[in-house]
Amino acid sequence: MTRIRLGAVGYLNARPAVFGLDHTPQFDVRFDVPSKCAALLHAGATDLGLIPSIEFLRGGPYRIVPDVAIASDGPVASVALYTTKPIAEVRSIAMDTSSRTSVALTQVLCSRHFKIAPTVTHHRPDAEEMLAGCDAALIIGDAALLLDHKKVRPKADAAFDRQAPLQPDIQKIDLGEVWKAMTGLPFVYAFWAGRPGVLAADDVAALQHARDEGERQPERVSREYFADAPEHVAVGARYLRDNIKYHLGAAERAGLEAFYRYAAEAGVVASAGRVEFY
Repeated sequence: MTRIRLGAVGYLNARPAVFGLDHTPQFDVRFDVPSKCAALLHAGATDLGLIPSIEFLRGGPYRIVPDVAIASDGPVASVALYTTKPIAEVRSIAMDTSSRTSVALTQVLCSRHFKIAPTVTHHRPDAEEMLAGCDAALIIGDAALLLDHKKVRPKADAAFDRQAPLQPDIQKIDLGEVWKAMTGLPFVYAFWAGRPGVLAADDVAALQHARDEGERQPERVSREYFADAPEHVAVGARYLRDNIKYHLGAAERAGLEAFYRYAAEAGVVASAGRVEFY
């Protein structure tokens, strides 16, 4: 039997969606950051990817596995802007290179909600380095979940002088919370997608079953994920239980389609496309 090549996100928030799949005979699973998952699917190096939702519009044509997603319905805790000044005064943002959908969401919110047009750079997820050169930093995933922004101290530019400047207070803006306040809808960050014909009905059922098993065991998932960092287990379990949602129902689809419309209006993608499922 030819195994289906799955490209899965390696972050904690994705682990319930892939629970046990690396031990099943029908799937061959690899883990990467979200941007890499998208690149592999676009290149044909995987058959199915847990891709950033915005990437559905940038490749394919793709189909989506029904009723499996990584979403939030309010605060998400792991997708945030960290700012050194009020958001209305932000003129530059360093974007996490791991992200695709959260970058697009930031661009949509800047255009539609915050009413700002900042310059954008891309940087590995290091808050101190990012905020040394920009007014704000977008950070996602585990790096955002575990970041204590109150302890962030942007690195001073030695070119100015030897005296360390006063350190600004860093504010965290949860983008899941902002999206919910703006639209009243959930936000969908990622889902399984692939080209038509790569999945049979039993494959779809297996993916949904994995989600069901992972979703009902947040403590176990967090404990196994943080096996080398037990101090994070409680935070991780609470996050999986309270912040992340794993279904793609009617409300999530409405949120996804609204995101696609707004992204097209903001020039982030060429068109809003059409959502299609296996």
